[in-house]
Amino acid sequence: MILRRLLLPLVLALACQAAASAGQPPWPAVPPERLAVLRRGVNITNWFRFPASRDPALLRAYIDDTAIANLRRVGFSFVRLPVQPDMLTDRPMLATLRESVGRLERQGLGVVVALHPASWRLETSEADRASLVASWRLLAPALRPLDPRLTFPELLNEPVFPGAAGAWSSLQHRVLSDVRAALPANTIVLTGNDWGSIDGLQAMVAEPDANVVYSFHFYDPPELTALAAYRPGVDAAALARLPFPADDMGACQAVADSTPDQPTAGLMRFYCAQRWNTAKLAARIATAGEWARRNRRVVLAGEFGASQRLTASARLAWLATVRAACEQDGIGWALWGYDDIMGFAMPRPPRDRIDLDAGILRALALAGPVSGK
Repeated sequence: MILRRLLLPLVLALACQAAASAGQPPWPAVPPERLAVLRRGVNITNWFRFPASRDPALLRAYIDDTAIANLRRVGFSFVRLPVQPDMLTDRPMLATLRESVGRLERQGLGVVVALHPASWRLETSEADRASLVASWRLLAPALRPLDPRLTFPELLNEPVFPGAAGAWSSLQHRVLSDVRAALPANTIVLTGNDWGSIDGLQAMVAEPDANVVYSFHFYDPPELTALAAYRPGVDAAALARLPFPADDMGACQAVADSTPDQPTAGLMRFYCAQRWNTAKLAARIATAGEWARRNRRVVLAGEFGASQRLTASARLAWLATVRAACEQDGIGWALWGYDDIMGFAMPRPPRDRIDLDAGILRALALAGPVSGK
C-alpha cells in the first residue's frame, strides 16, 4: 500500500505528460461515480467551523455514527465540511479532522473539505494569501490517506476579490497546483470570486485540469432567504412574512403595506417588485448550467438555504424550487446546513432523538422522517 501511494503521483504525471503530447487535456474528467457522490449534500456547519470546544474528544463527539448513518439513510450522498484554517496548525485537531472525515466516508458519504477562513482579506493582504498556501500545504497531505473517490478538497469558501476575478483566478491556480501535486487522484472543488456567486462563476476561466468541480452558492433573493441580514436594523419578523413564490403582486404588496417600519416596508416592496417566482429562480440557476455546458465542466451548488424564521410555506417552496432547478440542470447541491437556521437547525452539538425536519426532507425529495441522532 505504501509503495502504491509513492508510485501513484509518478504514474499519473507520466500519463499527463503523454496526454499533453497528444494534444489532450492533461487530467482526466471527473469520473461519473464521483458525480453520483456529489449529487445531494448537506453542510455540517459547526463541527470544525466556530466549534464550541477545540478539545479533540469533544470534536469527535459532535455528531455520532447513528446520526451520520441517518444522513445516508434519508438519501444524502455527501457532506460538505467547513474547516477553519487556524485549526490545521494543531496536530491533534488535524488528526481529529482526518478521523472525522474517515467516519463520514465509512458510512458511504463523500466529503467536501472546504477551507473557511473567518477573517482573511486575500485581495489586500499578502500575509493572508501566504496563509492560504500554507494551510493547504498542511491539509492536503493530511487528506492523502483517505479514499480519493470520496474526498473532495475545496480550496476556499466564498472568495471576495470585488471586480478582480483575474486576481482570484491567479491565486486559485497557484493553490490548485500545490494541492494537485499532493492529491493527484482527487477531484478538487474550485469557486469564483464575488462571494462564490453565480456571477463569480460566470467570470471564471476554466482550468486545464478537468478533474475539478466548480462551486457556486445561492441565496437569491437575500431579502427573503436571509431576511436582508446585509441591512442592520430592519424588522426581520416582518420580512419573514414575505411570500414565495411572489406571483401575486397585490398580495405581496399587502404584506409590505401592513409593516409599520418604513425602511423595512420599502425593502419588502422592492422584493415584491422583483417578482421572484419559480421560473425566475430556475432561470437564474440555469445560467450556472449554461456556463458548465459552454465550458464542458461540472458545477456544484455548494450552499443554498433559507431562514427558519420564514413562513413555512414560503421557505419550503423556495427550497424545493432551488433543489428541482439544480437537478433539472444536472447540478449537485448541498443544503446549508445540518446545524444552521438556514437548514435543519439541529442543535449544536446535536442532541439525542432529534428528527430531521420532514418538510425540508420532502422539499429536497428525500426520505423521512429519520432521527438526527
